[in-house]
Amino acid sequence: MLSVEKIDLHYGAAQALRGVSLVANPGEVTCVMGRNGVGKTSLLRAIVGQRPISGGQIVWEGKPLGRMAPYDRAKAGIAIVPQGREIFPLLSVKENLETGFAPLARRDRHVPDYVFDLFPVLKSMLRRRGGDLSGGQQQQLAIGRALVTRPRLLVLDEPTEGIQPSIIKDIGTAIKWLRDQGTMAIVLVEQYFDFAHELADRFAVMDRGEVIVSGTRAEMDPDKVRAHMTV
Repeated sequence: MLSVEKIDLHYGAAQALRGVSLVANPGEVTCVMGRNGVGKTSLLRAIVGQRPISGGQIVWEGKPLGRMAPYDRAKAGIAIVPQGREIFPLLSVKENLETGFAPLARRDRHVPDYVFDLFPVLKSMLRRRGGDLSGGQQQQLAIGRALVTRPRLLVLDEPTEGIQPSIIKDIGTAIKWLRDQGTMAIVLVEQYFDFAHELADRFAVMDRGEVIVSGTRAEMDPDKVRAHMTV
């Protein structure tokens, strides 16, 4: 479904990605791991169109994305849950979810029931302001907002960062359920190895803007992956 093919990405004269390749298939979780500053978020920004690439190509459902704008990628079925959540603090939970309607046809502008099945707390807090929620609840809201867009590719940037263990478990359960439906490809950036190892079907470990180790979960040596995560 998604094929990232030897892409380069620059911030001015600084090169953030060097020949990075990645595959994400429906019904699978592809986990991107690595220390801080190795290019993981830059890779996600390239996929969703927030940063232009300077070499290689990104192919989505058989078509190169080229310089397609982020909002057109959203219409094409690509959704991101950004690091830091980026919910709207002054809007209600309901209004935050409804911002996901933007890329949808009018007939699809409703919140799918499964969003509230996965995250029941959102249904009980629809009138609460987003800024009044805990960090974990805001993360659930950010994932729910992305799911409102009916994505076929869901990109998550460190969804466990700063989250309490009980909600990390709920987020893991939600990702498993979404994967098991078999229609969605999931790309997960994560530094929490145990969480990633439990979910991932494929791994790509990055260092200094490059993928240095990749393969299926069965092919990966957990000790070697952990070694690349240490400073």
